[in-house]
Amino acid sequence: MAAGHNHHVLDLCLFLTTAMVLLQNTMAYPLSTNSRWIVNEGGQRVKLACVNWPSHLQPVVAEGLSQQPVTEIANRIVAMKFNCVRLTWPLELAINDTLANSVTVRQSFQSLGLNDDIDGIQRKNPNFIDLPLIEALKTVVNVLGQKGVMVILDNHLTVPGWCCSAGDGNGFFGDRFFDPTAWINGWKKMAGIFNGVSNVIGMSLRNELRGRKQNVNDWYTYMQQGAEAIHSVNPNVLVIMSGLGFDTDLSFVQNRPVSLSFAGKLVFELHWYSWYGGIDWGAGNACGKFRDKVKWKAGFLLDKGFPLFVSEFGIDQTTTSDKEKSYIDCFLGWMAETDVDWALWALTGSYYLRDGARRADEHFGALTTDWILARNPYFLARLPFRARSALRGK
Repeated sequence: MAAGHNHHVLDLCLFLTTAMVLLQNTMAYPLSTNSRWIVNEGGQRVKLACVNWPSHLQPVVAEGLSQQPVTEIANRIVAMKFNCVRLTWPLELAINDTLANSVTVRQSFQSLGLNDDIDGIQRKNPNFIDLPLIEALKTVVNVLGQKGVMVILDNHLTVPGWCCSAGDGNGFFGDRFFDPTAWINGWKKMAGIFNGVSNVIGMSLRNELRGRKQNVNDWYTYMQQGAEAIHSVNPNVLVIMSGLGFDTDLSFVQNRPVSLSFAGKLVFELHWYSWYGGIDWGAGNACGKFRDKVKWKAGFLLDKGFPLFVSEFGIDQTTTSDKEKSYIDCFLGWMAETDVDWALWALTGSYYLRDGARRADEHFGALTTDWILARNPYFLARLPFRARSALRGK
């Protein structure tokens, strides 16, 4: 009896939490920027506390749908206190009409020989199995909206697959798989598809620009064109710009501002893992070096009056080395002090197919391999979910 009672209490708490978040976020849209803050229509701060939900790998389907019902995954996102999902997608979904509209979820998995996942989706999410791939993505977004979860659509790469390496052809404008014109047209299409979907509050232009072709002049040319293209079709969403060097470097914006025809919608994003920046996290002065470096690379944007969204960071949640502990202690302290918006990598308990491996475990994932429980509740409890600063009239 006691166990059943506790189960019902937990269900009630989850329902009330979901309802409260839904009410708050329904009142919030669309979002805009006020100096370094993201705000709702009433001018109140909205802090993004997001988790990355990959949908860019070879099946081009949000991960986990063969493990748990999509509504249960969304419930777990809310229960873990995230208010937002950075939902990744490959450009081919927008520029290849056959892939988007003619290939179903079932056919995508069949082409990869993932028959166990077909069976799992038929059991857990039967309404997904015969949806075209673009409709499957839209359905995930809509379910998140029903739970009051905001969505940022992130163009992760062009060709579906695992990301990223410097020479994979997806890294920078003009690379083998990165045609700027196709990218801009793809964004126009996606911006149109999700125009009017109120919980889609932002669009992240391109994940982790990198490789030998990267340069500042082309960055300004195409990132500004991409932002204008999105805004021309969907003026409600935030446009989110990543930097160079796997999204670790926005230092060039210090002396050369981005020039757009619109205001109040620009956000910059930053990634930072323990292996970024050449910092020896085993050294005694590592945290000080990190703070100096991140201030120079991107932190200065806060002082210039732009929101900074740390859209990827994380650690192996199954075992943490001393160096990773040093990194995450320092990084979480910096995030709390600066009160930046953020997105943890990743929600994923496991992948359908990653680099040829089926049911690949994601040690950085917030959920266990079966997508049921939080992998490391202690780590999640340390994340800075609450906004620390008030607007103070800014």
